[in-house]
Amino acid sequence: MPAKMFSDGEMVMGRWPGSQLYYEVQVTGYNKSTQLYAVKYKDGTELNLKESDVKPLNYFKTKKRSSSQQRSRSRTRSRSRSRSPARTQTPKRSTSRGRETKKTVQKEEVQKKDLPAAKFVPQENSTINRSVSVTDHKEEEENNTTKKIYRVVEHKIRREIVTDQPGLPYNLRTKKEEGKVVELETKDDHLYIKKQVEGTHEWEFGGRIGVFFIMFFLPIALILLLLMCAQEDASVQNFPPPIPALETLWSSTSLGIFVLWFLFQALLYLLPIGKIVDGVPLANGKKLKYRINAFYAFLLCGVAVAAALYNELKLIYIYNNLLQLAISSMVFSFVLGIYLYVRSWRVPADELAIGGNSGSFVYDFFIGRELNPRIRNFDLKYFCELRPGLMGWVVINLGLLFAEMEFQHRDVPSLAMILVNSFQLLYVIDALWNEEAILTTMDIVHDGFGYMLAFGDLVWVPFTYSLQAYYLVNHPNELSWPVALMIIALNTVGYIIFRGANSQKNAFRRNPQDPKLAHLKTIPTATGKNLIVSGWWGFVRHPNYLGDLIMALAWSLPCGFNHIIPYFYIIYFTCLLIHREARDEHLCRKKYGVAWSKYCQQVRYRIFPYIY
Repeated sequence: MPAKMFSDGEMVMGRWPGSQLYYEVQVTGYNKSTQLYAVKYKDGTELNLKESDVKPLNYFKTKKRSSSQQRSRSRTRSRSRSRSPARTQTPKRSTSRGRETKKTVQKEEVQKKDLPAAKFVPQENSTINRSVSVTDHKEEEENNTTKKIYRVVEHKIRREIVTDQPGLPYNLRTKKEEGKVVELETKDDHLYIKKQVEGTHEWEFGGRIGVFFIMFFLPIALILLLLMCAQEDASVQNFPPPIPALETLWSSTSLGIFVLWFLFQALLYLLPIGKIVDGVPLANGKKLKYRINAFYAFLLCGVAVAAALYNELKLIYIYNNLLQLAISSMVFSFVLGIYLYVRSWRVPADELAIGGNSGSFVYDFFIGRELNPRIRNFDLKYFCELRPGLMGWVVINLGLLFAEMEFQHRDVPSLAMILVNSFQLLYVIDALWNEEAILTTMDIVHDGFGYMLAFGDLVWVPFTYSLQAYYLVNHPNELSWPVALMIIALNTVGYIIFRGANSQKNAFRRNPQDPKLAHLKTIPTATGKNLIVSGWWGFVRHPNYLGDLIMALAWSLPCGFNHIIPYFYIIYFTCLLIHREARDEHLCRKKYGVAWSKYCQQVRYRIFPYIY
């Protein structure tokens, strides 16, 4: 068995199958049985190539010099021949075809990145080889003829590309795209791969059985948490709490209030204020446009709430009917999930999310089939991500603050309630002020919009994240100022880490060449992007998660240590971020390969330094 010639991680030149083009690639593995090298192109394409199609980086430098010398001798010989004006010039097939290949290669190389998953099949006795020739009469004529040749070649390429040709020693599809049908489309005189329906290969949350139980467990868990907080003794020893009569769990008024709140936020979203920005390029090559005006909408929402208070609207209604409001939001999110699933069958294939196209109704309904569902310019996922839930969270907290004052007979809110409201208000304002940063998150770029995100945005966030304030209404906790200052310091540390890490990441994604980021150390990847290995991202792999968890702890500490219920949020949030980190790890390892392994060697800890 021949010895392995190239090592893993080595940068080499790999031949693009079906052509004479070589591109810089990275060796990612070697199969001893097939004697094929696994290589990865800068655009992320993974191929298996024979050893004869893999060359060292310096191979073409010598070859280029010899070709130029040969071309120089050829031109000297052609100039020495005398040509008569009446003499017919016969095309020189060997010379013209050599030049033709060189010029065509230059044109094809520009288009290579647009053809990552197609097979080029050479056809013998093709029309183009019989009918096209290049004269060497003048350089201008040669260039014009080459352009014509390129148009013909491109036309032939379109006709000769197939999706599966037996007998070829190449695999031009990524390893997890076997059997995928390739179609081509022309745009701006260039050839592109048209994205096809790609089934879900990796199921999360335990597959269809797991998501089936999650859809029932989460609503029940939320109802039980709210009932536990409403008890005088919120100890887990009193679990389960007494279940009220079923007719008291539903209120048409509460449903109407929630729907009006949703529509009010939709109206604010549609206001023609704020700038319009492009989202990140999606898998189908498209860039969606988004209007950034969440912070302005929050200010207008604040004005509306202030006007309601001025007109003596009692926000204590929120506390008295919090359970009914939560159930109304569950019903609304379930109906929205059904609408999202039904409409996903009417959208083009390239607008589906890879993770939600499994073929299972339960799984796809939960995960979401469509990536970015829109009603004209109204982006449903982007709207729900920040608007109704986050702003509703602030309004719920405010209503619970007034409820504490009334039930505890206080003229001013308790210090614990003020800290909880202030910390969480800061968190929401930060998210709305940095609205543009959410366009690069996994929820927007990768996950489909289905019941999972609809329930999370509209139900789980506003009614679970306000649990500390709800607990304090019936379970007051008096804080001394030294303890309060320690909690404030802890929340400040968490916020600095959270905001610093996110700002550093977003600035680097927008402009890696920014002089302000020149101090950052990076690792190049085969995709052409770099991984940050210094600053906050050299501390742990997910410093933003670390800051998030520190803040979550600071939100729970004002409630004291009498019961564990107020700490449900940080327990749940830790599990959520560890699961999300595992998803990030899997996607990054698949995307960046060897570069990600090097990054993990330099940055050992994932979230908690010296722990995890």
